[in-house]
Amino acid sequence: MPMMPFQPVRYHNHTSLPANRNDWNTVRALLPFLWDYRGRVLAALIALVLSKGATVGISLVLKGIVDHLSVPGQSALTMPLVLLATYGALRLAASAFNELRDVLFARVRHRAMRKVSVQVLAHLHRLSLRYHLERHTGALTLDIDRGTRSVSSLINYLAFSILPTLVEIILITLILLERYNFSFALVTFGSVVLYITFTLITTEWRMPFRHRMNSLESESSAQAVDSLINYETVKFFGNEAHELRRYEATLSDWEEAAVKTQTSLGALNAGQSSIIAFGVTGVMVLATHGIVAGQLTLGDLVLVNAFLIQLFIPLNFLGVVYSQFKHALADMEQMLQLLEKTPEICDRANAISLPKGEVSLRFESVHFSYQPDRLILQGVNFDLPAGQKVAVVGPSGSGKSTLVRLLFRFYEVTEGQVLINGLDIRDITQQSLRSAIAIVPQDTVLFNDTLYYNIAYGHPNASRRDVEQAAQLAYLHDFILTLPQGYETVVGDRGLKLSGGERQRVAIARAILKNPRILVFDEATSSLDSRSEQSILMALAEVSKGRTTLVIAHRLSTVMDADQILVMEHGQIKERGNHHALLAEGGLYAHLWALQQKESQESQVVA
Repeated sequence: MPMMPFQPVRYHNHTSLPANRNDWNTVRALLPFLWDYRGRVLAALIALVLSKGATVGISLVLKGIVDHLSVPGQSALTMPLVLLATYGALRLAASAFNELRDVLFARVRHRAMRKVSVQVLAHLHRLSLRYHLERHTGALTLDIDRGTRSVSSLINYLAFSILPTLVEIILITLILLERYNFSFALVTFGSVVLYITFTLITTEWRMPFRHRMNSLESESSAQAVDSLINYETVKFFGNEAHELRRYEATLSDWEEAAVKTQTSLGALNAGQSSIIAFGVTGVMVLATHGIVAGQLTLGDLVLVNAFLIQLFIPLNFLGVVYSQFKHALADMEQMLQLLEKTPEICDRANAISLPKGEVSLRFESVHFSYQPDRLILQGVNFDLPAGQKVAVVGPSGSGKSTLVRLLFRFYEVTEGQVLINGLDIRDITQQSLRSAIAIVPQDTVLFNDTLYYNIAYGHPNASRRDVEQAAQLAYLHDFILTLPQGYETVVGDRGLKLSGGERQRVAIARAILKNPRILVFDEATSSLDSRSEQSILMALAEVSKGRTTLVIAHRLSTVMDADQILVMEHGQIKERGNHHALLAEGGLYAHLWALQQKESQESQVVA
C-alpha cells in the first residue's frame, strides 16, 4: 500500500474572540437544541461508532490480504474470497453509516439554526429603542449572522470532527496495545500529545491577530452600511471621496491584521506537518525493525501505515478544527451576550391588557431625561379626554416628540406617570398598549416591499377592500393607480423610491387601517405641499372623529381645530387653551402664530 502524503488542511477563520468567556458554558448552551432531538442524536452517535469501527476493520482485513499474498506460492486466484467480500462490505458499511449519521444530524443542525435565528430576532425586538440607537446596524447584523452560523458550525465540529476523531483514536489505540509492542502506542500517543499541545499554544498565540482582523472587518462593514443608508446625505455634501478614504483606512488596518493572521496560520501548518512527519517516521521505523527481526509481517507494516493515515488525517483536520471551533465558540458567545442583554422596558408580573372601550390619556407630573445630566421634560401635566383632540406645539427641542415615545413606552418616565383610563401604562402590557395606538411619524420609514404590504402593515389580516379604502382616505389610491405596478409597486429601501409626501400618505393610510383608539400625529403633514396638506387634514379630521387624538405639530395652522393646544418650551408647558384663547393671551403661541403668518405671506409673494 503506497504511503500517502500528509498536508495540513488550510482554513480561513471568520470570527473575533471576546475576552473572559467560558467555553464550556458556551458549549452547554447547545444542549437544549440537541436534547429536543435526543433520539436522532443517539442514533447518529451509534452510526458514528459503527462507521469508525468499519473503517478500522478495513485496515485489519487489508493486513490479512497482504499477509495471504506474501506467502510464497499464493496468488490472487487462491486468495480467500471471504477477505475480499469483507473488505468491500466494510468499505460500503463505513460509507453508509457515515451518510446515515449526516442524514440524522441534518434535521438537528438546521432546526437549531432556525430556532436560534427566531430567538435572536425576537429578543432584538424586545430590546429598548435606546439599545438600537446606540448600535451600528451593519455590525449588529454581522454579529447575528456569525452567531447563527456558529450554532451549525459547533454542532458540525462536535458531530463530524471531534467525536469521530476521538472514537478513531480510541479504537486504534486499543488495537495497537493489544497487537503490538507498547513502544508503538507510546510513539503514537507522544506524537498526538505533542501535536495537540503545539496546536493549542500556537492557536492561542495567533488569536489576537484574528481578533483585530475581525473587529476591523465589522467596523468596515458598519461604515459601508452607514454610507449606503445615508446615500442621499453623501450626495448632498459631495462626500463620496471622504467616505472612500474612511472606508479604505479601515481596510488598510484590516489588511495588516489579515497578513499577520495568514502568516501565523502558515507557522501553525508548518509545525503540524513537522510533528506528523516525525510521528509517521518513528512508527514506521519500529514496524520495519519488527519485520527485519521476524516479529512482524508485511501485513503488519501495511496495517500500521493504514492506522497512521487513519489517525493523522483526522488529527490534521482536528488541529484546524480546534481553531475554527474556538472562533465558532467566540461567535456564539457574542450572540449569547446579545441574548443576555436585559430589555430596558419589561411588562410587570401583574400587567393587564388594556380594557376595551374609549380611552382617556393623562400625563401626571412627568419628568424625563435621556441622560442624567440633561432634563428633557419637567413636570408635564395635561389631560386628553376620550374622543377629544389635544395638540402640542412649540419650538424644536422643546420635548414634544418625547411625549410620544413615553406614550409608546419606548422609554420609562423618570418621575410621574402616564395614565390611560386612570391606569399607569406600566401596569398595562406593552402589546395591548401599542395595539391601541396608531402613529403617523414625522419621518416615515417603509419596508422594502410593495405599497400594498406597507399599507396593510397596519392590519396584516385586513381585506384588500379595507386596504384600498384606507388608501383612499389618505388620498393615496388615485396616485397608486397611476403606477404601472399599482399596489404591487416596490417602494425600495426605507421607501426611498417615494417622495416624502407619498411616504407620509402611506403612513397615514396604515394608521387609518389599524383602526386605533388613540391616534398620534407627529408632524404628520410636514412633508406635504399646502394643497395636499389641506386635503389630508380634512381626511384626518374625519378619521379622528370620536377618537382620542394627540397631535404634535410645528405648523400652527394645522391644529386650529384642536380642543386644547399645549405650548411647550424647554420641557415645560408654558401655555394651554384653544386657538382663539391663546391668541388673545398674546404670549408665546401668539408670537409663533405671527411669525408663521408672516412667513406664509412672504412665500406667497415670492411665488
